[in-house]
Amino acid sequence: MHTLQRAVVFGVVVLALSGTQSLAQGTDQIVGTWELNVARSKFSPGPAPKSETRTYVMAGADIKATAKGVDGAGKPITATWTVNYDGKDRPQTGNPDAEALSLKRIDAFTAEFAQKRAGKVVITGTRTISRDGKVMTITTKGIDAQGQTINNVEVFEKR
Repeated sequence: MHTLQRAVVFGVVVLALSGTQSLAQGTDQIVGTWELNVARSKFSPGPAPKSETRTYVMAGADIKATAKGVDGAGKPITATWTVNYDGKDRPQTGNPDAEALSLKRIDAFTAEFAQKRAGKVVITGTRTISRDGKVMTITTKGIDAQGQTINNVEVFEKR
């Protein structure tokens, strides 16, 4: 059986269940820096990126994200977006497949998203964070900007 423990760290109330991760009040599980594990990920049709690092920070109720890396052809990639769990479309830059993103929370560890191009949903997926907070899996299905069907499973590890 887990026991609930409460502590105050730098003025923030931290709640923890013994044997599980700590959860600072008001902090989203996504916050932090995540590194793509290319070997554990699947990209169809491919090619897989050579690397990707995502950084998520809270900005009020919004989540600001930045992705940087190297694509499958060896070219640098940078993308940015700011979302909220309100299901409303928000602009994203640096994504050749979509210009808008919406996000809805399923639970503390899972969210669903939709990406739009020219006002139409072209990509949907889920983002799940492991219960220990160390692994994030993003599953994506849809049609890319070249008209190819995509079916990706990206596995990120928290740094």
